[in-house]
Amino acid sequence: MSPTAEPVNPEDPFLWLEEIDGERALAWVSEQNERSLAHLQADARYATDYQAALSILEDRSRIPYGALRGGHLYNFWQDDRHVRGLWRRTPLASYETPTPEWQTLLDVDALAAAEGRNWVYQGVDCEPDEGPRCLISLSDGGQDAKVVREFDQTTRCFVADGFSLPEAKSDVAWQDADTLLVATRFGADSLTESGYPYIIREWRRGQSLAEAREIYRGEPADVLVSPGRIDGDGGEALLLIVRVRTFFTSDYLRVAPRALGSSIEPMTLPPKVALQGISQGELLFLIRQDWQIAGQSFKSGSLLSMPLASVTAAEPAIRTLLVPASRDAIEQVAVTGSGVLVALYSNVKGRLLRLRFAGAAWTSTDLPLPANGSIGIVSAQERSDTAFVTYQDFLQPATLYRIGVRSGQAQPIKSLAPKFAADGCSVEQLQATSRDGTRVPYFVVRPRGFVATGTAPTLLYGYGGFDVSMLPGYLGTVGKLWLEKGGVYVLANIRGGGEFGPAWHEAGLKTRRQVVYDDFIAVAEDLVAQGITAPRHLGIEGGSNGGLLMGVMLTQRPELFRAVVVQVPLLDMLRFDKLLAGASWVDEYGSPQNPEERAWLEKMSPYQNLRRRPDFPQIFILTSTKDDRVHPGHARKYAARLDSLQMPFLYYENTAGGHSAAADLRERARRLALEFVYLAQRLID
Repeated sequence: MSPTAEPVNPEDPFLWLEEIDGERALAWVSEQNERSLAHLQADARYATDYQAALSILEDRSRIPYGALRGGHLYNFWQDDRHVRGLWRRTPLASYETPTPEWQTLLDVDALAAAEGRNWVYQGVDCEPDEGPRCLISLSDGGQDAKVVREFDQTTRCFVADGFSLPEAKSDVAWQDADTLLVATRFGADSLTESGYPYIIREWRRGQSLAEAREIYRGEPADVLVSPGRIDGDGGEALLLIVRVRTFFTSDYLRVAPRALGSSIEPMTLPPKVALQGISQGELLFLIRQDWQIAGQSFKSGSLLSMPLASVTAAEPAIRTLLVPASRDAIEQVAVTGSGVLVALYSNVKGRLLRLRFAGAAWTSTDLPLPANGSIGIVSAQERSDTAFVTYQDFLQPATLYRIGVRSGQAQPIKSLAPKFAADGCSVEQLQATSRDGTRVPYFVVRPRGFVATGTAPTLLYGYGGFDVSMLPGYLGTVGKLWLEKGGVYVLANIRGGGEFGPAWHEAGLKTRRQVVYDDFIAVAEDLVAQGITAPRHLGIEGGSNGGLLMGVMLTQRPELFRAVVVQVPLLDMLRFDKLLAGASWVDEYGSPQNPEERAWLEKMSPYQNLRRRPDFPQIFILTSTKDDRVHPGHARKYAARLDSLQMPFLYYENTAGGHSAAADLRERARRLALEFVYLAQRLID
């Protein structure tokens, strides 16, 4: 059985589906997959959509994004010949040419074949001072748990007898070239209730992991404890420990290594904060709560700094870099050798700022990039004047700009080729009024010359949680598989997200969460009132927390939708805290163990509130066996209950892929084709 499964509850006859790899559960999955794939793949559009999606995903002309380090640009690349991918690098001067000369460092396809493993690349962390050794993370099938292995760029081989961690949800940070700070599974009783480490050890080269010295211990009730390292533009470094007490609150502690044991001191920061980097000797941090210190008051959402030398002082000197307005949000911050870059969004449209410290205060300058779309800081390095930034919107493919931070100049160097006929489309930003009077913006992408007859097949996407913003992005596969068929695409910026800063997120926390669902319903109803579509032609889609959103819509307003795509969802909100990482999310949803919060969850939980009703649409549920973040039992049990109620549904569970439900580009193409065939059947046919 799953280690999180409880004894069978007579009130939940489908608890056995929580046995992730149970024989009976996998047989049920196989039966559902066979039935649903037979239906969707028999549609003539499936093969066409699959090939179109795969062509876009594997296009070798797409922009190779990457990370700056030591005069090179490092990139992870997947295409039709490298399905699992290549980790590679090229000199910066070569990167800016149309055809960079790449040096392959690690071929994940070759590694997986040689070792007989289903390896999925999960990232890399290289040693300080631009040394040649790096820690490469690989997971089995795309799950969050990973192995960590030391790799030498010079030899392009894994280091014999180097640092190596077995599969676990580990976090590591380089203390120096021969020492790591490690949080991992150290044996029994070393993980939190959420399944993450809470013990940190100092691990020196040549030691076994068991010999590593413990330097910090949190509590099992914490979400996790993690080591970290921030390097500054002046060569300084901050070693730290982050004790995550709840999903949104943390303690930060400074680590000062010493021969006879590390000194660990608490840093003077509010609980809701995100560290952003070190510039000009100042530690930058973004606060997500109002904060009062030393007679000063700072507004939630502000970007602040303090002297690095004073981070543990009782009353450090706090300086303000940027205070967003009520409809603004800071999405990204990056330190360079010539200043700080900030992606600031106003009414969900981005611009790029350069901030500089003049010894006593910070100054701000707008940098010249297009307006009315999304700005993304792709790569920056704390000792380099160069940064790479993208601009894109729903219809314009991404353009990569080289930013000379000191000069403030932005030079386009690469552009993504168009993937669909965008000339026939237009974008409009509208707003709906939610039940409590709040204005909720949403974007509509539709054909030019659109006539509002209430018959347009429309796909509405939403998320609404965890302070995650839904920003305008190029609709490559959506454009090809949906817009070119005459469909309309809608992106809702509902509460629970971060589009307007922390307050927009906090408005929908725990027992206040109904406003998130009211916002989404308001957008759907506004689409109907505007004559854009009607319930017969309206479909919705969301994944993870957005999958919960879909489940609540099916409970509260099923008659409003004809198609619902439910991706890797949470649906059993009375047991979510018992499954995998679920315990870490009680700060977002509330706890089933808290009577007041449980009362709300009992009313909201889609699984417990599923009832047979004639206006319930045929839905499509997708999940992954290898998802070790959101338990596949949520999707399985909901589908099984639908089956027991003799209600129509389609179900597909990828046996690899992790929380993204797609381990490689071919699986992603399959998922996209399945979804858009389903949407076409329900909304166009």
